[in-house]
Amino acid sequence: MANRSHNNTGHIGMNALKKRGLNHSSTEGIDHAPPDRTVHAILVMDCCDLLAQLPDNSVQLILCDPPYNTKMATWDEHPDYLAWSTPWLKEAERVLAPTGNIAIFGGLQYQSEAGSGDLLTIISHLRTKSQMLLVNLIIWNYPNGMSAHRFFANRHEEIAWFGKTKKYYFNLDAVREPYDEETKKAYLKDRRLRPESIEKGRNPTNVWRMSRLNGNSKERVGHPTQKPHLIVQRLVRALSYPGSTLLDFFAGSCITTRVAIEEGRHSIVGDIDPSIQEYAEKQLEKVENRDTPLFDKFIEYDILRNDLSHHPIFGEAEILVSQ
Repeated sequence: MANRSHNNTGHIGMNALKKRGLNHSSTEGIDHAPPDRTVHAILVMDCCDLLAQLPDNSVQLILCDPPYNTKMATWDEHPDYLAWSTPWLKEAERVLAPTGNIAIFGGLQYQSEAGSGDLLTIISHLRTKSQMLLVNLIIWNYPNGMSAHRFFANRHEEIAWFGKTKKYYFNLDAVREPYDEETKKAYLKDRRLRPESIEKGRNPTNVWRMSRLNGNSKERVGHPTQKPHLIVQRLVRALSYPGSTLLDFFAGSCITTRVAIEEGRHSIVGDIDPSIQEYAEKQLEKVENRDTPLFDKFIEYDILRNDLSHHPIFGEAEILVSQ
């Protein structure tokens, strides 16, 4: 198969912008300076009830980790997955800012599981019934997992990344992986490559090799499907910017709150399980014990419990629309 980048007008255009020292129009008007303080709402609430309270065009990044519908437990089984997910997918699109992104974690149904819907169902629905754009299907490849005898052992889950418009925000430089010294020296000898790009590191691609959390992981707070800090951190750094708002309405372990605090973003998280407040306390303890802040100084934060009235999102929506 031919290399699509050779004829991809978007790719060619981005290279031309970089050579002229310019940025994509999606970054126009965005202030990347860290805020003085961040605000984080933690709510015990149904996802649709939470979404209904949020203004249009107010959220930069939605981290969405819904039940996969792979029948792992009673809460992970929906007779009609599309009918269940359509209302919150529609509302999610409404609340996203024009530069906004949504990253949906999911899995696939196999053999006798199949029929009621899975992540492929959501992707197909959004591509035909939504204006959002499928930017990447990220493959989370992990080395640890259960063995199998009648099929190849599964070692991946998927993350579907959709941008609300063509001006979706993406900060590749924030998540580049450094080259080892030997590779860097070899690339610097190639005059076709830009030295500043080599110094920044490589694009991590859409295959992310990161371990799942073991049962005794120090990251764990008690939630059965908790996602690793590194995965959430990479999504937050690449698809949002300091001072913007993250939303997670299937918050589960509350890892989104922790990462938002560490990365200088505001956040709103919710879950119908009251245990979210307990998980949040454990995540906050991990934040407060960290030793290496991302910014020059630790960014102070406020926690709002079951209260949205004082969240800055209600003052940001109009600004985001005008950008």
